[in-house]
Amino acid sequence: MLRRALAINEEALGPDHPEVATDLNDLALLLQHEDKLEEPEKLYRQALAADEKTLGPDHLNVARDLNNLGSLLQDQHKYAEAEQMYRRAIAIDEKALGPDHPITKGIRGNLASLPPHTPTTQQ
Repeated sequence: MLRRALAINEEALGPDHPEVATDLNDLALLLQHEDKLEEPEKLYRQALAADEKTLGPDHLNVARDLNNLGSLLQDQHKYAEAEQMYRRAIAIDEKALGPDHPITKGIRGNLASLPPHTPTTQQ
């Protein structure tokens, strides 16, 4: 059903529409929960690219995409890249929602859940 909704929305709205990005995220989340870790990465990256192009790099949907991609990268043991995604998402959410918003705190918790690794950048 998600694939069908995605196809319909892509045809009707175009590949860069925010609703298409949401459909891509929904499908990727489902596949990730089914422990399929390769296809979701492509879908998350498509959603991120579409939202950045259409909504701009500081939109809350971009933060959502970054957080979801970070979660997948964490599942794939790509910790340094996951850290980058989480840090970008936190920066967007802190600016838009504030540091104490539950969504911001949730993504900060995701960052804190990363196992020890060589950090990419400090913030």
